[in-house]
Amino acid sequence: MRPRRCLLFMPGDDRRKIEKAIALGVDSIVMDLEDGVAINRKAEARATIAAALKQLDFGRSERVVRLNPIGSGLETDDLAALRDAPPDAIMLPKVESTDQVRWLDRQLAESAIRLLLIIESARGVINLKDIAQASDRLDALIFGAEDLAGDIGATRTRAGWEVLYARSAVVLHAAAVGVPAIDTLVIDFHDDAALMEDCRFGVELGFSGKLAIHPRQVPIIHSAFTPTDEQIEQARALIQAHDQHQARGVGAFAWQGKMIDRPAIRAAEQVLAKARAAGKVE
Repeated sequence: MRPRRCLLFMPGDDRRKIEKAIALGVDSIVMDLEDGVAINRKAEARATIAAALKQLDFGRSERVVRLNPIGSGLETDDLAALRDAPPDAIMLPKVESTDQVRWLDRQLAESAIRLLLIIESARGVINLKDIAQASDRLDALIFGAEDLAGDIGATRTRAGWEVLYARSAVVLHAAAVGVPAIDTLVIDFHDDAALMEDCRFGVELGFSGKLAIHPRQVPIIHSAFTPTDEQIEQARALIQAHDQHQARGVGAFAWQGKMIDRPAIRAAEQVLAKARAAGKVE
């Protein structure tokens, strides 16, 4: 399983920033053709991204390209620029229907490119069940709070209650089809406390990673979505205790003042899976 704890956006028309992202060792570098690039620089961004994909060694970082939305009139040229320099994954914004996903799936033909779909509108949330099953290429569902709030007329708050239903829905539908859920941005990249709190809540909701818009956010996000040594040891000890009780024919058992059954073991297994993906355990 590829770790996607942090997905860092970099404008596609800036080669220097793409190179800077590579030096950070971030899990995923998202070279942006959408919001991060002015309309009159789309062609330059396509050329810059294609050259970066051909010429640069991204090391362990996943190479992702965010297209312009389907229906924008820009997406066909975006894809054409990637034909001879395919990324590892394509991020598709403003996904609202299965038709959009299936159209993109057909354009990718026999390639191994994976799909990361951003859900950021009321229609996208309502159609999540079908969207999540529209392509075998699906590798993650991503929640976009800023666009969603604008779409439904909500006021964005630090607590985020106005988008909680949609945020939770993305986690549920991702889990139902067995792919990771990636959480929304924190747009104030100077507010480390807000980022840490939002990461903490995202982990509690079930997200496995988070979007970032600035390099200073990367270490905070990587740390938040990586199990600590204490959590890893707790998970190992719990699974060992479970195995010992199972060998004696005991199902549920008391452990450290708690009654343990299968759901607790699944949670411990998920901790170890995340730790393996992050390279903390074998």
